[in-house]
Amino acid sequence: MSVLPCLPDTSVTTAFDGATGLLKRVGCTPLVQLKHLPAAYGVSDKVAVMAKLEWFNPGGSVKDRAALSIVMDAERRGLLTPGVELLDASSGNTGIAYAMVAASRGYKVTLCLPANANTERKRTLLAYGVNLVLTSPMEGSDGAILKARALHAEHPGRYYYADQYSNDANWRAHFESTGPEIWRQTDGRVTHWVTGLGTSGTFVGTSRYLKFRNPTIRCYTVEPDSPFHGLEGLKHMETALTPSIYAPELADEHLGAPTEESLRLVRALAREEGLLAGVSSGAAVWGALEVAKRLDEGVVVTLFPDGGDRYLSEEHVWREDEDDAE
Repeated sequence: MSVLPCLPDTSVTTAFDGATGLLKRVGCTPLVQLKHLPAAYGVSDKVAVMAKLEWFNPGGSVKDRAALSIVMDAERRGLLTPGVELLDASSGNTGIAYAMVAASRGYKVTLCLPANANTERKRTLLAYGVNLVLTSPMEGSDGAILKARALHAEHPGRYYYADQYSNDANWRAHFESTGPEIWRQTDGRVTHWVTGLGTSGTFVGTSRYLKFRNPTIRCYTVEPDSPFHGLEGLKHMETALTPSIYAPELADEHLGAPTEESLRLVRALAREEGLLAGVSSGAAVWGALEVAKRLDEGVVVTLFPDGGDRYLSEEHVWREDEDDAE
């Protein structure tokens, strides 16, 4: 497996400027080329399928980028000051990223989280000292968003409501870091960009940057193929509260990932590529392979938001089924 390291470009200003200590390690994650799965999917050997490994961020996920950008932006605008508590809704990864960034910068965090978030997420958040407000599992991330809005309205002046779903500092983090990193790591050879949709910040910011550098680059969204799915961290946009930062017109095509095949690919990434990736990474690689197998040549880049160690308690993800065994 070829690994393309990331060298920071210190000549440009980014959303992370002003970060100190551990926070200076946010971003600049490795890009790896998959070697075995593309061939199994019938992808031409002239097409490279590559993935950004976001669990190399210090907080363990791609959400470190958005969280750091949001906090630094709020500080610069005087919205987050000593004594003000950071408030938001999250399915887990952004909350963990907020907790790491806030602890480093001296803030407390209140997080609205669906009660069915897995054990690893809850324990990690509690370890950071986050005040957890658990919401109905039947309402998913949308229920957590509504609760955060209510808390903000009930306690004016107590919280800075970061609202990752509507905060432009979310997508700007990727315009100023993820996109430029992919461009540098591929020497500008990237032809297709494929990524999953949660808040949509990763897709929107990275797509805007890549299309700015080369308008012929094709960009694809990946979301679950139905409202009832098992792909944690991803939104079925048609039936969810749509993030205001989402810009669907940036996509050349919208792909719907099937849950069972995506989970099979999570296992395959671990067992055939040596990459212990998280659940949403299965959908991302499914989308990348679907795009890649249409091509005669090109460089397809996707992104794995987090590592599989955050899902080890979810046995259904890792259990080999009959289709895997054939």
